[in-house]
Amino acid sequence: MDIYDKVTQQVIDALERGTRPWTQPWSAGPGASLPLRHNGQGYRGVNVLILWGQAQEAGYSAPYWMTYRQAQVLGGQVRKGERSTQVVYYGTAVKGGEAEEAEDGKKLLRFIRSFNVFNAQQIDGLPQRFYAGSAAAVPVTERIPELEAFVRNTGADIRYGGGRAYYRQDQDYIQMPDFGAFRDAEQAYATLNHELTHWTKAESRLNRDTGRKRWGDEGYAAEELVAELGAAFLGAELGLRPDHVEDHAAYIAGWLKVLRNDRRFIFIAAAKAQEAADYLLGRNVSAEIPLMPPEETA
Repeated sequence: MDIYDKVTQQVIDALERGTRPWTQPWSAGPGASLPLRHNGQGYRGVNVLILWGQAQEAGYSAPYWMTYRQAQVLGGQVRKGERSTQVVYYGTAVKGGEAEEAEDGKKLLRFIRSFNVFNAQQIDGLPQRFYAGSAAAVPVTERIPELEAFVRNTGADIRYGGGRAYYRQDQDYIQMPDFGAFRDAEQAYATLNHELTHWTKAESRLNRDTGRKRWGDEGYAAEELVAELGAAFLGAELGLRPDHVEDHAAYIAGWLKVLRNDRRFIFIAAAKAQEAADYLLGRNVSAEIPLMPPEETA
């Protein structure tokens, strides 16, 4: 079973159990809810889903993940009998054969590889900072200034009122219920992050096309998964409560259908969601490189 099949099956199994593997299992403040490498750099794209899912299943609260060698360099030792988690990275190589043309006329070949990492809670002897547990999740009912600044900086046309949240693509605006209609602030911002991710698909922004032809088809399900993942990635970066993302149960059957038909679907959706999150956060980072190869030094 190759890496596409393995990761896709993990996501299918989680959805069939009623668990969404893109709900981060800890909360440690802005940015720290992402799974982190040994050097504090956040994982990206599909690796976020892989590690969130494994943390949920195993009950890990520490956000740090590293290779066996990286743990040793930091003075740690993976406990005997612990099982690693397989993550991936994308890269490019110049070689012959059918591949994309590089600017200098050489052939540019894209590839995907996997490597194994362990959570800090599987390792003894690391510095104490790697074992930080989850912070208490306290619902917030008032607007959050930092998130309000993030929303303003996107430049999106957001209108309030009514009982629905949606992105109107033909007129390029987001409609949201009034802030007070939500149970708490996290739910309001999660809903807005979902619609902001939809907003990035416009031709003048990321020009994202998931192949939607009509409401409820596979292209529709694909775009909704991108928006769901985008809201989860943004929530982790912005420090929202771990359970802030709404349970869009109505979409799960559509996602399962697409996942079973296309083993690369979750990778593509995660990359597009990461690209949308980067765009909204003002980062100029390619979604095609969700994680660079691991260094074998600390």
